[in-house]
Amino acid sequence: MTSEPDKKPPIWRRYFLWGMPVAGIAAAFAAGIIFWGGFNTAMEATNTKEFCVSCHEMRDFVYEEYTGTIHDVNRSGVGAVCSDCHVPKDWTHKIIRKIKASKELYGKMVGTINTREKFEAKRVHLAMNEWERMKATDSRECRNCHDFESMMPEFQKPRARQQHLNAMSAGQTCIDCHKGIAHSDARDRADEEYLEKLEAPNPDFIREIPAEYLASLERVEAKEAAEAEAEKAARVAQQEAVQAQIAAAVDAAVAEERAKAAGEEATAPAGGGSDVGTGIDWAAVPGADMKLFYPGQASFEWVQNGRSHGGARPLTKGGDQCTTCHAKELDAIGNKIVAGGELEPTPIPGKRGVIDATVQAAHDDENLYIRLQWPDAGHNPAPFVDGGKMDPDNQIKVAMMITGTGIELGDQVGCWASCHADNSYMPFDPGAEAIAANADAAGRLNTQDTVTKYISESRTEVEIKGRRGKALGGWDKLQAADQIEQYLADGTYLDLMRVYADGSATNGYLLEQRVVNDGEITASASLDAGIWTVVFTRPLNSGAPGDVPLEAGQTYTVGFAIHDDFAAARFHHVTLDTSLALDDDSAFINVVKQ
Repeated sequence: MTSEPDKKPPIWRRYFLWGMPVAGIAAAFAAGIIFWGGFNTAMEATNTKEFCVSCHEMRDFVYEEYTGTIHDVNRSGVGAVCSDCHVPKDWTHKIIRKIKASKELYGKMVGTINTREKFEAKRVHLAMNEWERMKATDSRECRNCHDFESMMPEFQKPRARQQHLNAMSAGQTCIDCHKGIAHSDARDRADEEYLEKLEAPNPDFIREIPAEYLASLERVEAKEAAEAEAEKAARVAQQEAVQAQIAAAVDAAVAEERAKAAGEEATAPAGGGSDVGTGIDWAAVPGADMKLFYPGQASFEWVQNGRSHGGARPLTKGGDQCTTCHAKELDAIGNKIVAGGELEPTPIPGKRGVIDATVQAAHDDENLYIRLQWPDAGHNPAPFVDGGKMDPDNQIKVAMMITGTGIELGDQVGCWASCHADNSYMPFDPGAEAIAANADAAGRLNTQDTVTKYISESRTEVEIKGRRGKALGGWDKLQAADQIEQYLADGTYLDLMRVYADGSATNGYLLEQRVVNDGEITASASLDAGIWTVVFTRPLNSGAPGDVPLEAGQTYTVGFAIHDDFAAARFHHVTLDTSLALDDDSAFINVVKQ
């Protein structure tokens, strides 16, 4: 009997690899490719802008806020879509993010944010989730497109370049400062303590400052210095021409006086005279270009509140001065505020945003001499005052403050330490009725309707944050009288000198209020050929209460204010922290010996 040959198994079962049929492996491989392709396609589909805004919650709420922002439309032509900011690019973190995002499906089913009212109620919570995620990852999604190493200072504004330099050194990350750049900013609705903790520097984020960054910084600073020198030279030439006009006007005035002495009718020269500091050779005294800007209602409380002022933490925690961030952007700040908005609810049409002045300082063995000059700008009536002039008797007023010892943030903010949110014309001005109703505080301040400037040390409490609807400031929370006296004895005050349009002047100080005493001061003020010139002198060391003694080897923080155009109260122009020293050219104002 002949046996039939063994029947061969199918080809897909004949060959094995690692104990498994090759065909099975191939089939599994093909299935894996198909599955992976489909899965990846689905993943990418959920990363598109079209998918993200396919539900009305995204389309009608956050997408309309994103439309038109710098991440949607910019000069590069490359816009960032939702997933660029909210979905990690690497596989592991992307999957984790997608799994977490599945909660949004549940939210969609139950209608968690399906109305504008529900969305707004949840906005801060949703924003905090994203802030915390980005903080934990060192703003990973931001750095997919932006990086410190590629953000060259030559293409940044002065404040931005300084803050990025600080960020690399201190361990800050993008989301610490850049909230609300694609959607409405909810930062001001978050608790201040939460923000302070969230935005604190992380040592793990400290970076070595790239050599390219430092080289770029050096180039832009050199360029700006050259431009500043050229601008200064042009101003000096203009000032020299104006001085020649003034000299001609003086000669004409002298001729008129001689004619008057001879019996002819003549008109007295305008201004308050110029007999102060005549022994000083001002031509030999170097001048410093000083920019005063319009501050509006930006108070001492406002600058310390992180919800309103992004520089609050560098100021209060990092020890930065106001000039650290703002020295080179005063034109932009002043022009923005003076035009009206959050910090100026009652703008004066036509009022200038900045005043460019020149300050000179000299001394002899006994006295300090200060001369300020700046261009007049004509009259722009204040619409909220009858007649348009807040102080009709004074077209201009000039103030200089010298910071004493022991004043909170005094060396960083200068005279800003006296500007509070409850001063007159400020947002928390209590008003005449409330002041009169507080007989004790009103009596001690000798006022019935206004709150002058003061320093925080003179109050038992000053409200900075405005928690639970509290009014900012602390005008009525006066320290005990003996404590005020002790502060005065210790030098904890702002030495205040003021010069008026007629050349009269007052000397005093700021502590619990503005105090005018019998301190020595002599001044003159004049307007010639469109240029205001104010000169005043006081003893270097009078020994009088309220006078900061000026000594060689010490650097003082000072501030200047100019009320021009018949302005009063806060409607002035001010400097930021400014340094002054005797015979020290490292100070902004070098008081030279003559």
